[in-house]
Amino acid sequence: MTESPVCLADPHLRQPAAPRPDGPREVVILGSTGSIGTQAVDVVLRNPRLFRVTGLSAAGGRLELLAGQAHRLGVRTVAIARADRAAALREALRAEYGAGRPLPEILAGPDAATELAASDCHTVLNGITGSIGLAPTLAALQAGRLLALANKESLIVGGPLVTGLAKPGQIIPVDSEHSALFQALLGGTRAEVRRLIVTASGGPFRGRTRAELAGVTPGDALAHPTWSMGPVITVNSATLVNKGLEVIEAHLLYGIPFDRIEVVVHPQSYIHSMVEFTDGSTLAQAGPPDMRMPISLALGWPDRVPDAAPACDWTRAHTWEFLPLDTDAFPSVPLARKVGSLGGTAPAVFNAANEECVDAFLAGLLPFTGIVDTVARVVEEQGSAGSGTSLTLSDVLEAETRARRRARELAGTAGRDSSRGGGGANQEMTA
Repeated sequence: MTESPVCLADPHLRQPAAPRPDGPREVVILGSTGSIGTQAVDVVLRNPRLFRVTGLSAAGGRLELLAGQAHRLGVRTVAIARADRAAALREALRAEYGAGRPLPEILAGPDAATELAASDCHTVLNGITGSIGLAPTLAALQAGRLLALANKESLIVGGPLVTGLAKPGQIIPVDSEHSALFQALLGGTRAEVRRLIVTASGGPFRGRTRAELAGVTPGDALAHPTWSMGPVITVNSATLVNKGLEVIEAHLLYGIPFDRIEVVVHPQSYIHSMVEFTDGSTLAQAGPPDMRMPISLALGWPDRVPDAAPACDWTRAHTWEFLPLDTDAFPSVPLARKVGSLGGTAPAVFNAANEECVDAFLAGLLPFTGIVDTVARVVEEQGSAGSGTSLTLSDVLEAETRARRRARELAGTAGRDSSRGGGGANQEMTA
């Protein structure tokens, strides 16, 4: 299947920067205390003439950091997913602001981020981790906000729910790979695109065989050679599930068929992705591995933010490698292609089962190679339901619930409380 692209990916569609008569662009940051969120805050604080943050959301586990961000940014609203932490957040804000000073509005509960995403602003940066980001994504699009999307799971599990709601150019990707594709696609028309090439660092286990992966530990998997990320995304990078999700994401964002989206291993992580055109030329976007570059591009689009991140030092010698992906050792990418081709609820099943299996692996209850093996079994058993306009949010949520339950059964964690709980309580987004 081929979706209509929801990203601005044609040079003839790019509009000149609009004047900003009302001053800085107003931004809401969801998942502000995670890796993406804290780097977005850094971008905003270094560019006060360009951006003003009106609202922040987080899970509620790092209240001092959240309160400090709210104070420094002067936000109107702070949202936390955990209602039981509302009083503690008020105390943290009071300590940060000082006695007698007015505090920002507080939203608390599982729908707080969704409410904030629909609030009055120009751009919503969705940096929430996991499929709990779907409702805020839909709310931001429905409200007509420009969506800077770091929460890939909401696009992947929502599929046609998201693409059907988004207007052309309303979603600007924050993932470094999709930001690179976004930029490289501006070098030609849609009809001139032959292939998308998504780069992968290869993670901490690049070059190992499947047999050599059987005994790796959570500590081994969390030692990513390039990026500093949270545990879920880091394990996903080690299994290359993250790359499989990005293949599905690229298909949904740019409307390119799966058989024209390739993955290549690039250990240095300086080339973030490439586009091959029909004349044989390839355009690549390069830069040091620093997420502030794609974050600033998404927040400032169609303008670039000067000095958002350091550039490549072309006065030094560089050696960059490109290697084929070993799909025997890392079967997650071909599995993701199958899942993406099935469509409907299959991506939601894939993502939910993976989140549960990652939790089981980190708890020492599932071997590393068992993560993708278990996910594949859940996908095979549960398949897909609904597609296109027939897919509903209830379909997605029910499929996730079934997939999580079955994954916990297979992983031997059925008796444990899931840290995800039907989409996850963690809103700390990583790179």
